[in-house]
Amino acid sequence: MTSHTDSSVSSAPPTPPGTPARRALPLQGLRVVEFTHMVMGPTCGMVLADLGAEVIKVEPVDGDRTRHLLGAGAGFFPMFNRNKKSIAIDLRSPEGLAAARKLAASADVVAQNFKPGVMTKYGLDYAALSQLNPRLIYVNHTGFLPGPYEHRTALDEVVQMMGGLAYMTGRPGDPLRAGTSVNDIMGGMFGAIGAMAALMQRGITGRGQEVDSALFENNVFLVGQHMMQYAVTGQPAAPMPDRISSWAVYDVFSVKDGGQIFLAAVSDAQWQTFCDAMGYADLKADPQLATNNDRVRARPTLMPVLRQRLAQHTADALAAIFERHGLPFAPIRRPEELFDDPHLKATGGLADIMLPDGECAGHTAQVTLMPLRMDGQRLDVRCDPPRLGQHTAELLHSLGYTPEAVAALHAAGAIA
Repeated sequence: MTSHTDSSVSSAPPTPPGTPARRALPLQGLRVVEFTHMVMGPTCGMVLADLGAEVIKVEPVDGDRTRHLLGAGAGFFPMFNRNKKSIAIDLRSPEGLAAARKLAASADVVAQNFKPGVMTKYGLDYAALSQLNPRLIYVNHTGFLPGPYEHRTALDEVVQMMGGLAYMTGRPGDPLRAGTSVNDIMGGMFGAIGAMAALMQRGITGRGQEVDSALFENNVFLVGQHMMQYAVTGQPAAPMPDRISSWAVYDVFSVKDGGQIFLAAVSDAQWQTFCDAMGYADLKADPQLATNNDRVRARPTLMPVLRQRLAQHTADALAAIFERHGLPFAPIRRPEELFDDPHLKATGGLADIMLPDGECAGHTAQVTLMPLRMDGQRLDVRCDPPRLGQHTAELLHSLGYTPEAVAALHAAGAIA
């Protein structure tokens, strides 16, 4: 394993007195160089960075485009680029490209998610870089694995539509993309899993390898359970809003004062608890509702009764009853409400970062952490999302460039 200095990956505030010392992270000492943009590739780098690797984001001299996206893309850069360094290089400049190749050759892992052929054009593909560093792990994030579709341009929404996920999410006749970048994020996660597996194998063989992670194949993996449902039953899976539920009480209920809440009772024991908690002795005693399958068959008549009765309560009152009796329930929340979620706040699921770009540059915001604990601790933010080119000079010096050489590259516009 190559060891690299990591002198500036710590813009977090000093540790308060009495706080346990930060432990060594699993990937500490690894260098990752990423040529990525948007969500998929940056997610791979973020996972490796959160786990302790030194992750260097190579950006154009005018910056990753996601730094300045509006609307639904406004959160991409600060979400997926924490714990990273930024070096800004013009790959179209011979001097800049030489620096990028030298940097990539120093890495344990290179990750990229550009269109097929782009990295080859610059001599930054696996075939070229592995000649300089046979121990290199190289992770491609693509739309499709090699095959008939590999020439197509893929987006998360494209593969959701062609891969069955939009069909399963929407109502019949109304395909609907999932409410987040599920394939981009999971595709990056699978890229990180592949990188870590390749690193383990490198420890045995001494050699690196190329890893491919793809949006379409990721989407097919997500709908695999519905494909297997058809294989097992011979019946096509219905879209989730129109599916035949395996449980009688497993739905969103509109309740008093305009509230909504998801309530469930997925076993016979939970049904009896539900009836006792709500005072529905008549439903508990009804022999036609004795078993789960009885209740599923009775849904056309049972659900209108439950909706009418539950509508007499507020969502908060029902949540209190269900929590007290250990029954499954969920308030219907919007993403912005999660900043005040008591569980996330109590368990350290959110961490402060300083926003690097736009009108809010320099302001503090909270970012969600990976859903992991290791050795009893969350994987925290060690470094804010970097400013464009924040670490350019430092990284070039580490590669042997003199201050004068760095200044010359800057003057020539090869770096920023």
